[in-house]
Amino acid sequence: MKAQSMYSLSHNQIVDALKATGHLRTMLIEGDMGSGKSTILRTLAKLLPTHTPVYFDATTKDLGDLFLPDFIKASDDSAGYVTYLTNEELGLHHNKPIILMIDEFGKANPAVKNGLLRVMLERTAGSATLHPESIVFATTNLGAEGVGDLLPPHARNRISVVRMRKPSVDEYIDYGINNGFDPSLLGWVKDNPQVMQSFTDVQNPDDNPYIYHPKAQRAAFFTPRSGEAASDILKQRDHMDEQTLTAMLMGTIGDRGAMDLSAYIKLADQLPKRADIMSTPDTATVPTSASAVVMVVYRALASIDKDFITPWMTYIERLDAEAQALFANGVRKTGYAHQSLVMTNKAFTAWSRNNKHLFSADV
Repeated sequence: MKAQSMYSLSHNQIVDALKATGHLRTMLIEGDMGSGKSTILRTLAKLLPTHTPVYFDATTKDLGDLFLPDFIKASDDSAGYVTYLTNEELGLHHNKPIILMIDEFGKANPAVKNGLLRVMLERTAGSATLHPESIVFATTNLGAEGVGDLLPPHARNRISVVRMRKPSVDEYIDYGINNGFDPSLLGWVKDNPQVMQSFTDVQNPDDNPYIYHPKAQRAAFFTPRSGEAASDILKQRDHMDEQTLTAMLMGTIGDRGAMDLSAYIKLADQLPKRADIMSTPDTATVPTSASAVVMVVYRALASIDKDFITPWMTYIERLDAEAQALFANGVRKTGYAHQSLVMTNKAFTAWSRNNKHLFSADV
């Protein structure tokens, strides 16, 4: 277990490995529930636009769902023969490079697992063969989670099994900024990094009441996936009372996480309105708490546009150096969605020349 943890890979490392070897060998990616395994398909599809993404849900299939018999009448007087049509979700009908993700392979019916082995090893199903540039990979939960993920030795020996770790706090925040997460959720995660722990690193479940643990009976808990769901709820909080909001969060990320997050989002009352920063950046409210300042910066990174950049650069001069460095380094990170827009803005380039020392600040 210690070696597996040491050599567990990030989302981006998994993607790089699949780009390099996924057309040659099938990788089975195992990791904590809700840690982003399924999003690998979306990431690969963006990086490989010539490939068609194909999602195969292994948990909903029986052996008869993989292939459907079709009778072929021979052109001569012979009796003809039976061939088999493959399930659309396997993508073999595309006749071009695909990215086939076999999701939840470990939970599949044993007969389905056996039926998929030739696809995973030989890239063939029945008489159909995948395009040689096609990438095939599968996902499954950690066996120690106790949710039914089992893999027989003969199946495991045909594939490469790799452990995917949970995202770090910074990785999750970067993803959230680029995907419109509520800044309150991102600020709370930054202040509570333990929500990104794996249960494999927590011997006593009481040491981390926020996450899933097989030794604890928790109906809901925080995962990267349920955190995104909580963000969606938070973005609609103006349409519900506090009790309703907390109840929904409890059913999404668990009791302890919901209570703490509910208290944390009250800091949002300190945040200046975006319209105030745009119209009066010299006088718009500056939050008094460090957590609220972080939320303002995350909101700016996530929602910035060409009309907001210049007044924001005036406003940010009124924040402390740590907050300014947090923004600057967020802009410079690889993959930031608005990087080009910000870096070509005259106000930002002028600020950058005057504050070069902030770009390497530890935030």
